[in-house]
Formats: sequence, C-alpha cells, structure tokens
Amino acid sequence: MSMLENKSAVIYGAGGAIGGAVARAFANEGARVFLAGRSRDRLEKVASDIGDVGGVAEVDALDWQAVAAHADAVAADAGGIDIALNAVAFPFVHGVPFTEVAVDDVMHPVVAFLQANLITAKAVARHMTARGSGTILTVSTAASRFVFPGTLGYGTTGTIVEVVSERLAVELGPSGVRVVCLRPHAIADGPSHGSFAAGVFESRAAAAGLGVEQWLEKFAEDTTVLGQFPTAAEVADAAVFLASDRARAITGTVVDLTYGNAVRTSAGFLARSLG
Repeated sequence: MSMLENKSAVIYGAGGAIGGAVARAFANEGARVFLAGRSRDRLEKVASDIGDVGGVAEVDALDWQAVAAHADAVAADAGGIDIALNAVAFPFVHGVPFTEVAVDDVMHPVVAFLQANLITAKAVARHMTARGSGTILTVSTAASRFVFPGTLGYGTTGTIVEVVSERLAVELGPSGVRVVCLRPHAIADGPSHGSFAAGVFESRAAAAGLGVEQWLEKFAEDTTVLGQFPTAAEVADAAVFLASDRARAITGTVVDLTYGNAVRTSAGFLARSLG
C-alpha cells in the first residue's frame, strides 16, 4: 500500500520548486492533492505532471478569507484535510550589509512568511481538529542556523517559522494534529525548477564566472558535511514520510535536510564568496 493512500493533501505554493516536487511525490504515494498558489500557469504545469489532482486554485496565502474559503472547499470536496504543506515563497533582499539595508526590506520576509504560515495553518487546522487528526508541514531555511552577513531578514524569518511550528504543535497536539517543520538548504536543482534562488544568487555566481547551479555546487562542497545541497525530490521524499502514518510519533520539531551545513561553515569562505 502506498504511504499516503486515501489521504487528502493541500499544498500552498504548489507551483514552486519544493511545493511542486512535494505535490508530485504525494500524488505518487496515493494522496489526492489540491494545488494552491499565485501563478496558475505554474500550478497547471504541476497538475499536468501529476495527471489527476483534486483541484487547482489561485490563492493568495496572505488573504485570510481566500485561504479559509479554499480550505473549506477542499474539505467539503475531499471529506476533510489530512495533510497541509506551506511552501509559499516571497522575494526578499539578500546580501546587503546591515548599515545599507532598509528596515522595511528586513521586515518584509519576516512579516510575509509568518503571516502566510499562520493563515494557512489556521485555515486547515479548523478541519483537522474537528476530525481529531492531521499533519501540517512548514518549510524554513538553513539560514535560520547558517549565520552570515546579508541574511538578517531571511535568516530571522527561518528562525521564526521554526519556533512558530513548534508552538503550533503544542497548540494543536491535544486535538490530534501534528506540526513538523522541514529545514532544507538552498535547493541544488532549484534554479532549473524556477526557484527564486536563481535571482538571489545570480550576481554572485556571475562574479565567480559560474552558472547559478554550478555556484551552488561549489558553495555546498565548501560548507556542508556531505558536500552537497538537497534536491527538490529529496525534500519531497522527506515530506512524504513525515506526512505518513509512519511518522505519527514526530511532531513539534525541525527536520534538518541541509546535508549538515552548520557544522562546516567557514567564515573565511563566506567572506570570500559572499563579500
């Protein structure tokens, strides 16, 4: 039997690198997947890859009424919501020294990611708690632990998403709902899947005379224990397990998918590569 057989899953940010990969993996494991995001073209591409989805909807994760209405529609159609993933991404300023970055640019990802995670979690939790079961997956970033100049906003965002996920697990645990946060690094094949990482790292890759994915490969070799970054498919595989009943003892924690980035961080390398 497939790991997610007879389960319904809604994915916010399903058109992105991680969201799309998880949607495909969930479908392959038997889940009925509902795709939500801001770009219908990207959502339709994922839906086409899957072949059979519960629905495709343009939804702004910062709009409570829209997200709540969508969750209600999914629950009515599927008879409930078993799994929800927030893989929504927002643009952010990266690599600008603190003395030069605008406070609004630091605050933008903090507010946007936090608000989106709270809105989507609340929308689906209403249905999960009513049934006494469910799994909410969130996504943070290696920058929550990987501290280097120019990541104040995004790094703080990752830390907040992780802490909020742990606290949501405590809030929802008595009602049978699990909450688990995935912490990937930069996605090795993210640029080829339309990830925002291409824009974030493009200038640094160009300065080194490399393509973005080549630069990411070098970056990973120098800063992670296993010398690589996770692929979108590897993050999706972890999400499948964590969403399944095999992981029913796991909640209120952060699952590190960085290939051991924090251990081998070299201040000297970072100064040279990011400076």
